[in-house]
Amino acid sequence: MEGELVFQKGSKDDLTEIFEVFSEGIKEMLANGIYQWDEVYPSIEDLENDLENEELYVGKSEGDIGVVFVLNQDFDEQYQNGKWVLETEDYMVIHRLCVHPKFQNRGLGKKTLLHIEEILKSEGIKSIRLDAYTMNPFALRMYNSLGYSVVGEANWRKGKFYLMEKILIDNGEDEGLT
Repeated sequence: MEGELVFQKGSKDDLTEIFEVFSEGIKEMLANGIYQWDEVYPSIEDLENDLENEELYVGKSEGDIGVVFVLNQDFDEQYQNGKWVLETEDYMVIHRLCVHPKFQNRGLGKKTLLHIEEILKSEGIKSIRLDAYTMNPFALRMYNSLGYSVVGEANWRKGKFYLMEKILIDNGEDEGLT
């Protein structure tokens, strides 16, 4: 079935294809006037570290890597600018979510986020955090459609990013659980 995604941890054997997803994604963003990423970030070293730490995941479609993302609890000091709804240790941060251009406009980004949410809910994670480039209307539309809220702003080398959060497990529902 076209568009079906099979998710798995990325493998060092996939590094060349993973890097190609980002290279092609960057070209597509630049063609659309989105200057979020470049030859500096994300670097192949970033991706090697993600693989080494077993935090990089791929979604394969039609035998090829269609989407890549990183999931961990790491965040830049600018995340302190966020007014996070849930002040908890039970969160994960999505980094470097990228859909290969040949798979774009098929809902893979949305399917990927829904997959991440289901996995994290099943693990008892209460919220997802991420940052989104303010000049990337495609990403912002996707995150907004799935209920992510802007909780602050960060300023990095490429400009302003929104700090965003989605509550997976409402604090009120699990009070008293330990």
